[in-house]
Order: sequence, then C-alpha cells, then structure tokens
Amino acid sequence: MLRDTVSNLVKFHDYLISKIDPRVRDYPLMQDPVHMTSILLTYVFLSVYIGPRLMANRKPFRLNTAMIIYNLSMVLLNAYIVYEFLMSGWATTFSWRCDLIDTSSTPQAFRMIRVAWLFYFSKYIELLDTMFFVLRKKQTQITFLHIFHHSFMPWTWWWGITLTPAGGMGSFHAMVNATVHVIMYFYYGLSAAGPRFHKYLWWKKYMTAIQLTQFVLVSIHISQYYFMEKCDYQVPLWIHLIWMYGVFFFLLFSNFWIQAYIKGKRLPVIEDIPKQNGSTSVPISVVANGNGKHLENGNGNVHNYTNGKLVLGKVKEI
Repeated sequence: MLRDTVSNLVKFHDYLISKIDPRVRDYPLMQDPVHMTSILLTYVFLSVYIGPRLMANRKPFRLNTAMIIYNLSMVLLNAYIVYEFLMSGWATTFSWRCDLIDTSSTPQAFRMIRVAWLFYFSKYIELLDTMFFVLRKKQTQITFLHIFHHSFMPWTWWWGITLTPAGGMGSFHAMVNATVHVIMYFYYGLSAAGPRFHKYLWWKKYMTAIQLTQFVLVSIHISQYYFMEKCDYQVPLWIHLIWMYGVFFFLLFSNFWIQAYIKGKRLPVIEDIPKQNGSTSVPISVVANGNGKHLENGNGNVHNYTNGKLVLGKVKEI
C-alpha cells in the first residue's frame, strides 16, 4: 500500500515536470513544486510558531531604516513590473478582451515570461513583510488574511507560469496587483520614515478600498470570457480560478473593511494631546470599544488600545 502510494506520487511528480514550459524551466524555483512548497510551509511555520517563541523573551528590533529601504525598493520593483507587463503586451498588442496564451518564441513572448517570473519571485520577497512583524513583536498583526494571502499567492502562481508563462488575459490580475503594491509600499515607506511624514498618512483607510477595487477590476475583466461569443483561451481552468480568486479575496477584504471601518474595531477617533512644556501636540487614537488598532505615528508604530491598555503594534493590509 505504502509502496503504491509513493510510486503514484513519483509518477505524478514526473508528469508535472514533463509539463513545465521549456521557456521557463531554467528560472529559479521553476524546476518542481517541492522547493516552493517547502519554502512557503517554512514561512507559515516561522511566522505562526517558531518566530513568536524566539522573540518571546527578547526586546523588539527597531528596523526603521531597513523598513524604509525595503518598502521603497518594493515600490521601484513593482513599478518596473507594471511597466514590463505594459510593454510586453498590455499597452502594445493586447486587446484587453480575449488575449490568448502566447506559445511562440518571439521577443515579446520572452519579455512577458520574464516579467511573469519576476512578479512570481517578488511574492517571496514580500514574505519579509511578515518577518518584520515577527522581529518587531507585532504578532497580533499576523492575521489569517495576512498569512493566507502571502502564502497562497506564490503557490498558485507557480502552477500558472510553469504551465503557461505567457498567459495572455490570465496575466491581467498580476499587473493590477503590482500597481496596487506600488501605492501600498509607498505608503509604508512613508510611515517608516519618521514623524515629519505623519501628515501625509491620512489615507490609510483607503488602502483597503484600493485593494477592493483591485479585486473588482480583476473579476470584471476575467468575467468577459463568459459573455464572449468565441474565445479560444487554451486553458479555461485558469479563467475559472482567476474569477474565483477575485471574488474570494474581495469577500475576505470586504470583511476586513466591515470589521475595521464600519464596526469600528480599527477605526480611530483622532484627538490632540494638549501642549505641555512647549512640546508639540501628538495625535493619538482613542477608541470607545477598546478594540482599535490603527494610527501610524510616522515611524511604523501604531497606538493600539485593547481593554484600556496601550500596546504598540502595526496594521498592514496586504
């Protein structure tokens, strides 16, 4: 029984390897699903179990400089990814309707393959978001939504770019996601840059609205497939999965929005501390129900109020 199971797993593994598109086979992490799955499982284990225990009796690290460099680097990386997606099809030859998978060996096809892989690889870099939380002892911010989004995205994208690396209309959601991340990482770069940038952080609430808009755009674009008279997209399964992805994450982020800004669990009431000894007043977050978690003070911290006790933390919707 065990021997048959192992034999079947080996056969399935070999079958997957044989289906990897030869144009992407030599890229890092593209050789088989074992390596990337192992990395993501390790990430989850470190974030949820090992990391918090290692930091339990240690002081939180102050990583403001590292966070500024990281966030602004991610702005540049994602801006480059958006540009490459546009130049490899979306702003040049694509119709934005039934754009088929490119199986050719043209320069444009290889350009799309390179940017698709770069987008995929950027998802592993983004795992550092969680590591910053762990090292700064912000464990309360590592939610199910946070972990699921960070691990599920690269895992699913491996299957997409190993089988169809130049995915046509199936790559639209990646371009939109990279665009959102330009805005998001710019915000977090400012939030880590110091109090002098605090006045520019008033739009945090709208980050979730931008995320929701992303999933609406993705769902609308991919839904065109179901209303076209003819669209011979080579792998319809990708269409169905992308549609489900857009709807599923829209529901998850909508729930976050409701909990955070309608029910008020993260929505702060801003008040000013009176000036004392000539010092400048500092805005604080006062939340009546004691569950608020949300006010950037310009250096990556947030004033949290839980049962009347002030705790330092950070809310980061990704």
